[in-house]
Amino acid sequence: MHNLRENDPVNFTAPFSTGAFGLEVDTDIKTVLRALLLPRVIEEKMLRLIRQGRLSKWFSGYGQEAIAVGCTLALREDDYLLPMHRNVGLWTARGVPLKPLFCQLMGKDGGYTKGRDRTFHFGLPEKRIVGMISHLAAMLPVACGLGLAAQLKGEDFVALAFVGDGATREGDFHEALNLAAVWKLPAIFVVENNGYGLSTPTDEALPTKDIADAARAYGFPGEVVDGNDVLAVMDAVQRAAARARAGEGPTLLEMKTFRMRGHEEASGTKYVPDELFKAWAEKDPVDRLTRRLRDEGAMTQEEVDALLGELEAAVEEAAEFALAQPSVESTPEAERADLYAPAFAEHVAPEGPAQEKRFIDALSDGLRQAMEADERVILMGQDVAEYGGVFKVSQGFVEQFGKARVRNTPIIESGAVGAAMGLALEGFKPVLEMQYADFIACGFNQIVNNLATTHYRWGAPLNVTIRAPFGGGIGAGPFHSQSMEAWFCHVPGLKVVVPATPEDAKGLLMAAIEEPNPVLFFEHKHLYRSLRGEVADAPFHVPLGAARVVREGSDVTLVTYGVGVQWALEEAAFQQTRGVEIEVIDLRTLVPWDREAVLRSLSRTNRLLVLHEAAHTGGFGGEVAASIVEEGFTLLDAPPIRVCAEDLPVPFSRTLEDGIYSAKGKLRPALERLLAF
Repeated sequence: MHNLRENDPVNFTAPFSTGAFGLEVDTDIKTVLRALLLPRVIEEKMLRLIRQGRLSKWFSGYGQEAIAVGCTLALREDDYLLPMHRNVGLWTARGVPLKPLFCQLMGKDGGYTKGRDRTFHFGLPEKRIVGMISHLAAMLPVACGLGLAAQLKGEDFVALAFVGDGATREGDFHEALNLAAVWKLPAIFVVENNGYGLSTPTDEALPTKDIADAARAYGFPGEVVDGNDVLAVMDAVQRAAARARAGEGPTLLEMKTFRMRGHEEASGTKYVPDELFKAWAEKDPVDRLTRRLRDEGAMTQEEVDALLGELEAAVEEAAEFALAQPSVESTPEAERADLYAPAFAEHVAPEGPAQEKRFIDALSDGLRQAMEADERVILMGQDVAEYGGVFKVSQGFVEQFGKARVRNTPIIESGAVGAAMGLALEGFKPVLEMQYADFIACGFNQIVNNLATTHYRWGAPLNVTIRAPFGGGIGAGPFHSQSMEAWFCHVPGLKVVVPATPEDAKGLLMAAIEEPNPVLFFEHKHLYRSLRGEVADAPFHVPLGAARVVREGSDVTLVTYGVGVQWALEEAAFQQTRGVEIEVIDLRTLVPWDREAVLRSLSRTNRLLVLHEAAHTGGFGGEVAASIVEEGFTLLDAPPIRVCAEDLPVPFSRTLEDGIYSAKGKLRPALERLLAF
């Protein structure tokens, strides 16, 4: 890459090496101008549509076009780009067709998300673009996962992710930089420092002049770049990419620029001093490059005007075409069908020799056999390698599979979840262990807003399994004992699994790892070493969404999951001595849950009790009870009863947990009330 700056003599016939899937191609300076002019023409069209009342919202990148265009032209077509909402030039420079792009921008039929998300909140795998979510820095850890995929595959593509100056205060920014540095990932982080986070000046939000200095803290290069000079942008990005391809790790590029419009058009610009507009107007990236072309004799003004007219005509045609398209229409069935990728269906039933195993050993067997069968299965998490995980589920794994596939992560729950998403986009099957499920709150945004929504929004399957040791009964107090499974049952796009037996621990985990959708896999800590059962030695799967009748009965249907199954079986044995036969159903999977199995049982018993360890209010038992009342009211001879924990944090004292908090001690009185109704 030629080191070009605005005041340098320029050979405008010198090629810019952009590459295409490993093949070198030439991009001359006139092509750069075309690429820079096109997003400017789109900006101007969008602003006219806003003024005409034909478009309701637009996040303008007017004046910042050199960054998106320069970054894109500097990379190869197999490199990943993770844009933000002011990067229209990235999409056009990658050759995304204008008509469907405008349909997407205007929310019309023919857009890329079927009306399910806005502007650039989507990905185009064929263009190696992974679009944003509104949570700003969230895509930086995803770039880490994509970079890790390049390393694991032995390929030399890089991942470049954009972020605004305001979002560099967010945890995902620092978690991504830390992870990329530790693993020397081929990632480029581009900060578009346009001076404002909505209306807050950058110097009021940042304690440092240059955000690029943050890289120094993580041990890799940071560079301040003139973001309004497209050639400077291209130069910096190609140097960063060369460094990444050579295995030297990430680079942080701070592109200094200015937002010439409001945060969005409705915001206006009254909060920006007039002198800033005047100063930055003189640095306009389109004017600068056009002036250089004229001054160096590479193009006449007439040629520039002709190019501009050609682009204006193309944009006008595409925009008016999109505006003329019908609004998006659909059906509930079609929307529901696109929530999940088609589920894994080739299940292997348990067969052959079996032996008694502890719950934790069955989990280890399932995870080990999944990794033996498929090199795309990658285990990540805190202390999962040499230490074997805090509960020793992965003990011995690093010796068998190596550190490339059994990876200790820093303490970065959000960053680790985002990296798992990036791996899944590249076809891997990451399994992420949360040290304790309680810490999953630190990765909540990545799970519920990124993983959960992606397939519905733009069709990308995400094979990510998050293992979460959860629950009480071990005297671990309020931050290591929570049952938070219901949090995730409320989020469309996730699947939630809670095994209750060693056999299910293995079979459900092996099925979850093959599931092309994000799965929250809750493992009860109390069961790890206290519960034993027969488990087949060979690999097998237990299908998600199928409940199991653990014990047949005729008087009460008791629906539960996890440790509640053991409580239910103990109580059922006691009640049998009194002549009461309880049918115990283990849901096994909460999303999706098996309504039909519960209704079938209720048609025989006519009484329903739902039991779970989690707190009462908002617990999953409320969903089961409400659904059964709606769908099976005529089967009931008594109101359903929920037996749950107190609405309290989990106490550290075992006497408080067992005697006051726990649902276990509430089960017998509740059953007696139900039977007496």
